[in-house]
Amino acid sequence: MHYLDILVFTLYMMGVIGIGIYFLIRNKGVDDYYVGGRKIGSVHIGLSVVATDVGGGFSIGLGGLGFIMGLAGSWMLFTGLIGAWLSAVLLIPRVKKLEETKTFYTFPQFLGSFYNPKVALLAGIISAIGYLGFTSSQILAGAILAEATFTPMLDRQTALIIMGIIVIIYTAMGGIKAVIYTDTIQWIILMSGLIFIGIPIAYYSVGGITGMREVLTPEFFSLGNIRWQQLLNWAVTIIPIWFVGMTLYQRIYASRNRKQAQRAWYIAGLFEWPVMAFMGVLLGLFARVAIEQGMFSYLGFEHAADIDAEQGLPLLLRTVLPVGLMGLMMAAYFSAIMSTADSCLMASSGNFMTDILTKWFKIPESKKAFLLLSQGLTLILGTAALLLATRMPNVLELMLYSYAFMVSGLFVPVIGALFLKKASPTAAFWSMLLGGGTTITLIIGGWDLPLDLDPNIFGISLAIMSFIFINFTINKITKK
Repeated sequence: MHYLDILVFTLYMMGVIGIGIYFLIRNKGVDDYYVGGRKIGSVHIGLSVVATDVGGGFSIGLGGLGFIMGLAGSWMLFTGLIGAWLSAVLLIPRVKKLEETKTFYTFPQFLGSFYNPKVALLAGIISAIGYLGFTSSQILAGAILAEATFTPMLDRQTALIIMGIIVIIYTAMGGIKAVIYTDTIQWIILMSGLIFIGIPIAYYSVGGITGMREVLTPEFFSLGNIRWQQLLNWAVTIIPIWFVGMTLYQRIYASRNRKQAQRAWYIAGLFEWPVMAFMGVLLGLFARVAIEQGMFSYLGFEHAADIDAEQGLPLLLRTVLPVGLMGLMMAAYFSAIMSTADSCLMASSGNFMTDILTKWFKIPESKKAFLLLSQGLTLILGTAALLLATRMPNVLELMLYSYAFMVSGLFVPVIGALFLKKASPTAAFWSMLLGGGTTITLIIGGWDLPLDLDPNIFGISLAIMSFIFINFTINKITKK
């Protein structure tokens, strides 16, 4: 990497950290730190939502899908579009109506308002653990990007430490305001960089459509190059996260009103699919062409099997981008990764602080003391996420596992709260415990499951059955 690229990259990252310092000075209390004073508009919220949900992790993951399967990998984010628009119609009106009489900072507080404190506590534990894993996936994405960009100067472990330190310090300082406003800037820069720099230069470098067809089979250009099991696994994992994601609830709370929040969700859905979905897999597709054409030979990579699929995209950008633009694009990708990492770290911190620790320990009532404790906890959790990232090899896998654990534990009680007149707290508690427990057990066990279905499908199925059975039984007893 040229010294000019390193200078551009360094100045950009210093600017992002500067924003964190700015909001560190301006944050007055927990309301500012966790929900941005509840006065943020739809454009900032919408771009922050898509930056958080897609971010650098999914960008790197989408590149990996394009490298392996081509354009069909874009279907993964089509489920994000469906989830965003469904939650805009079904969830946001209910949340904003409740906010007229109650003050929420977290998703478990919302869920607890329908059930009881025990359900809220378990939801807090599931959400906090899930988002800790998701934070780890983003730190890992940053490390993979840095390793590929700075090869052979930087190894994976060193890159993890550098990325982790930047994310942890920046997030702990600034809180949700720093997260949302920098998300907007970072996402605009990333989108502009991809549309006007990354995709055109990469397309030209691989020889356009002629060069692509010379080295790739037709399956790479087909949207049908996907098995129904893969579509089902993505749908069951990604659509429900829009109803249980702590980062999303924080942004609903931060919105000025219901209409602003819904508009933000519609914006986010369109950016997920088709915009980001096709840009991500296209760059992965270009990377596959590039390695087949021998463009990575100077780095010692001759064939697709020589590299991790998720390294293809950063290796491509490193190879084809001119001096100066390379540093800007890398900074944009790192920023997109930070957009997701900081949001997920804030979510995990909010869950631990508001939904778990305040239930077990006497927390000082002073706003300043609560804010300082929140910042300290964010530092501790960020360190834990960094340690977890050192143990995992694949970004997309870690992200989807984290999603699956949260969805199987939390989705069914949310649906019960939204659509049933009388949902049992006991049914909610056991569906969460059995659903989340089943999924995490199957993930850790690593067993081959029937039809190659995701562990989440079995977890959420058990959650549904247990909720219906217990809720029906309790309501029947109550009527007697």
